[in-house]
Amino acid sequence: MNPSSRLSPPVLVSRSRARVPAAYSDDIEQLLISAPRIRSRVTEMARVIAEDYHGKRLVVVALLNGTILFLAYLIRHFEFPLSMDLIGVSSYRGGTSSGELEYTKRLKLDLRDQHVLVVDDILDTGKTLCAVKAELARQHPASLRTCVLLDKPDGRKTDCEADYVGFIVPHLFVVGYGLDYDERYRNLPFVGVLRPHVYGPGSAP
Repeated sequence: MNPSSRLSPPVLVSRSRARVPAAYSDDIEQLLISAPRIRSRVTEMARVIAEDYHGKRLVVVALLNGTILFLAYLIRHFEFPLSMDLIGVSSYRGGTSSGELEYTKRLKLDLRDQHVLVVDDILDTGKTLCAVKAELARQHPASLRTCVLLDKPDGRKTDCEADYVGFIVPHLFVVGYGLDYDERYRNLPFVGVLRPHVYGPGSAP
Protein backbone atom coordinates (compact mmCIF):
# COMPACT_ATOMS: atom_id res chain seq x y z
CA MET A 1 0.00 0.00 0.00
CA ASN A 2 1.58 3.25 -1.11
CA PRO A 3 0.83 6.65 0.43
CA SER A 4 -1.93 8.35 -1.47
CA SER A 5 -1.20 11.04 -4.03
CA ARG A 6 -4.67 12.45 -3.45
CA LEU A 7 -3.45 14.51 -0.50
CA SER A 8 -2.56 17.96 -1.77
CA PRO A 9 1.11 18.82 -1.21
CA PRO A 10 1.94 20.61 2.04
CA VAL A 11 2.54 24.33 1.61
CA LEU A 12 5.56 26.10 3.05
CA VAL A 13 4.16 28.35 5.76
CA SER A 14 5.78 31.74 6.34
CA ARG A 15 3.22 33.48 8.53
CA SER A 16 -0.49 33.89 9.08
CA ARG A 17 -2.45 37.10 8.61
CA ALA A 18 -4.12 36.47 11.95
CA ARG A 19 -2.85 38.41 14.93
CA VAL A 20 -1.41 36.76 18.01
CA PRO A 21 -4.02 36.91 20.81
CA ALA A 22 -3.07 39.53 23.37
CA ALA A 23 -2.81 36.95 26.15
CA TYR A 24 0.11 35.29 24.34
CA SER A 25 1.81 38.29 22.70
CA ASP A 26 4.58 38.57 25.31
CA ASP A 27 5.84 35.06 24.48
CA ILE A 28 4.67 34.46 20.90
CA GLU A 29 6.34 36.49 18.17
CA GLN A 30 4.02 35.62 15.32
CA LEU A 31 1.09 33.36 14.54
CA LEU A 32 2.32 30.88 11.96
CA ILE A 33 -0.70 28.62 11.36
CA SER A 34 -4.17 29.58 12.56
CA ALA A 35 -6.58 27.17 14.27
CA PRO A 36 -9.07 27.12 11.34
CA ARG A 37 -6.27 26.38 8.88
CA ILE A 38 -5.03 23.51 11.04
CA ARG A 39 -8.51 22.02 11.32
CA SER A 40 -9.05 22.24 7.56
CA ARG A 41 -5.75 20.58 6.73
CA VAL A 42 -6.10 17.82 9.34
CA THR A 43 -9.61 17.05 8.07
CA GLU A 44 -8.18 16.65 4.56
CA MET A 45 -5.38 14.42 5.85
CA ALA A 46 -7.85 12.25 7.75
CA ARG A 47 -10.05 11.82 4.67
CA VAL A 48 -7.17 10.62 2.52
CA ILE A 49 -5.72 8.36 5.19
CA ALA A 50 -9.15 6.79 5.72
CA GLU A 51 -9.40 6.12 1.98
CA ASP A 52 -5.93 4.57 1.91
CA TYR A 53 -6.72 2.18 4.77
CA HIS A 54 -10.24 1.33 3.62
CA GLY A 55 -10.97 -2.31 4.36
CA LYS A 56 -7.87 -2.75 6.51
CA ARG A 57 -7.57 -2.90 10.28
CA LEU A 58 -5.42 0.06 11.30
CA VAL A 59 -3.20 0.38 14.35
CA VAL A 60 -2.34 3.98 15.24
CA VAL A 61 0.86 4.49 17.21
CA ALA A 62 1.20 8.04 18.54
CA LEU A 63 4.27 9.64 20.09
CA LEU A 64 3.84 11.35 23.44
CA ASN A 65 3.29 14.11 24.39
CA GLY A 66 3.16 16.46 21.44
CA THR A 67 0.70 14.53 19.29
CA ILE A 68 -2.26 14.74 21.68
CA LEU A 69 -4.18 17.62 20.04
CA PHE A 70 -3.31 16.54 16.50
CA LEU A 71 -4.14 12.90 17.20
CA ALA A 72 -7.49 13.68 18.81
CA TYR A 73 -8.67 15.77 15.86
CA LEU A 74 -7.28 13.34 13.27
CA ILE A 75 -8.79 10.08 14.50
CA ARG A 76 -12.25 11.48 15.19
CA HIS A 77 -12.67 11.53 11.40
CA PHE A 78 -11.90 7.80 11.04
CA GLU A 79 -15.21 5.98 10.77
CA PHE A 80 -13.79 2.47 10.90
CA PRO A 81 -12.42 0.16 13.60
CA LEU A 82 -8.88 0.86 14.76
CA SER A 83 -6.54 0.09 17.60
CA MET A 84 -4.34 2.68 19.24
CA ASP A 85 -1.29 2.71 21.45
CA LEU A 86 1.08 5.38 22.71
CA ILE A 87 4.86 5.35 22.76
CA GLY A 88 6.98 7.72 24.80
CA VAL A 89 10.36 8.73 23.41
CA SER A 90 12.25 11.89 24.22
CA SER A 91 15.48 13.60 23.20
CA TYR A 92 14.76 16.80 25.10
CA ARG A 93 15.88 18.24 28.41
CA GLY A 94 14.72 21.66 29.52
CA GLY A 95 12.94 22.30 26.24
CA THR A 96 15.87 21.76 23.88
CA SER A 97 17.32 18.68 22.22
CA SER A 98 20.03 16.66 23.96
CA GLY A 99 20.44 14.32 21.00
CA GLU A 100 20.05 11.18 23.13
CA LEU A 101 16.84 9.17 22.82
CA GLU A 102 15.11 7.80 25.87
CA TYR A 103 12.03 5.57 25.78
CA THR A 104 9.63 6.59 28.53
CA LYS A 105 6.76 4.32 27.49
CA ARG A 106 6.80 1.14 25.42
CA LEU A 107 3.98 -0.28 23.32
CA LYS A 108 1.62 -2.92 24.65
CA LEU A 109 0.08 -3.93 21.31
CA ASP A 110 1.49 -6.66 19.09
CA LEU A 111 2.13 -5.13 15.66
CA ARG A 112 2.95 -8.30 13.75
CA ASP A 113 1.05 -8.40 10.42
CA GLN A 114 -0.80 -5.18 11.32
CA HIS A 115 -1.11 -2.02 9.23
CA VAL A 116 0.55 0.63 11.39
CA LEU A 117 0.34 4.40 11.14
CA VAL A 118 2.82 6.33 13.29
CA VAL A 119 1.58 9.81 14.25
CA ASP A 120 3.94 12.56 15.43
CA ASP A 121 3.63 16.30 15.87
CA ILE A 122 6.73 17.47 13.98
CA LEU A 123 9.46 15.97 11.82
CA ASP A 124 12.61 17.97 12.49
CA THR A 125 16.01 16.25 12.58
CA GLY A 126 14.32 12.94 11.83
CA LYS A 127 16.30 11.09 14.50
CA THR A 128 13.30 10.32 16.68
CA LEU A 129 11.02 9.19 13.87
CA CYS A 130 13.74 7.04 12.31
CA ALA A 131 14.44 5.38 15.66
CA VAL A 132 10.76 4.72 16.31
CA LYS A 133 10.23 3.28 12.83
CA ALA A 134 13.20 0.96 13.29
CA GLU A 135 11.88 -0.12 16.68
CA LEU A 136 8.40 -0.87 15.31
CA ALA A 137 9.71 -2.57 12.18
CA ARG A 138 11.27 -5.25 14.40
CA GLN A 139 7.72 -6.47 15.11
CA HIS A 140 7.19 -7.15 11.39
CA PRO A 141 4.02 -5.15 10.68
CA ALA A 142 2.24 -5.66 7.36
CA SER A 143 2.85 -1.98 6.57
CA LEU A 144 4.39 0.96 8.40
CA ARG A 145 3.57 4.56 7.47
CA THR A 146 4.11 7.89 9.17
CA CYS A 147 1.99 11.00 9.57
CA VAL A 148 3.15 14.38 10.94
CA LEU A 149 1.43 17.70 11.38
CA LEU A 150 4.56 19.74 10.69
CA ASP A 151 7.70 19.11 8.66
CA LYS A 152 10.80 21.25 9.28
CA PRO A 153 13.16 20.05 6.51
CA ASP A 154 15.85 22.66 7.23
CA GLY A 155 16.57 20.87 10.50
CA ARG A 156 16.87 17.38 8.96
CA LYS A 157 19.88 15.28 9.96
CA THR A 158 18.66 11.98 8.51
CA ASP A 159 16.99 10.81 5.30
CA CYS A 160 13.75 10.13 7.19
CA GLU A 161 10.60 11.48 5.53
CA ALA A 162 6.92 11.24 6.45
CA ASP A 163 4.22 9.72 4.25
CA TYR A 164 1.53 12.21 5.25
CA VAL A 165 2.47 15.82 6.02
CA GLY A 166 0.27 18.69 7.11
CA PHE A 167 2.48 21.77 6.75
CA ILE A 168 6.09 22.59 5.95
CA VAL A 169 7.48 25.18 8.34
CA PRO A 170 10.72 27.20 8.29
CA HIS A 171 13.53 26.65 10.80
CA LEU A 172 11.90 28.56 13.64
CA PHE A 173 11.11 27.72 17.26
CA VAL A 174 7.46 26.71 16.88
CA VAL A 175 5.05 25.94 19.71
CA GLY A 176 1.34 25.33 20.12
CA TYR A 177 -1.15 22.67 19.04
CA GLY A 178 0.75 20.10 21.07
CA LEU A 179 4.27 21.43 20.56
CA ASP A 180 5.97 22.76 23.64
CA TYR A 181 8.91 24.54 25.15
CA ASP A 182 9.78 23.08 28.54
CA GLU A 183 6.24 21.56 28.69
CA ARG A 184 4.55 24.93 28.14
CA TYR A 185 2.37 26.18 25.25
CA ARG A 186 1.00 22.76 24.21
CA ASN A 187 -2.55 24.01 24.76
CA LEU A 188 -2.38 26.85 22.23
CA PRO A 189 -5.00 26.28 19.48
CA PHE A 190 -2.60 27.61 16.82
CA VAL A 191 1.06 27.15 15.87
CA GLY A 192 3.17 30.18 16.73
CA VAL A 193 6.81 31.25 16.79
CA LEU A 194 8.34 31.60 20.24
CA ARG A 195 10.14 34.83 21.06
CA PRO A 196 13.92 34.33 21.55
CA HIS A 197 13.90 35.84 25.01
CA VAL A 198 11.77 32.91 26.21
CA TYR A 199 14.18 30.12 25.26
CA GLY A 200 17.36 32.18 25.56
CA PRO A 201 20.71 32.09 23.76
CA GLY A 202 22.20 28.72 22.90
CA SER A 203 18.86 26.98 22.41
CA ALA A 204 18.28 25.81 18.86
CA PRO A 205 14.86 26.16 17.19
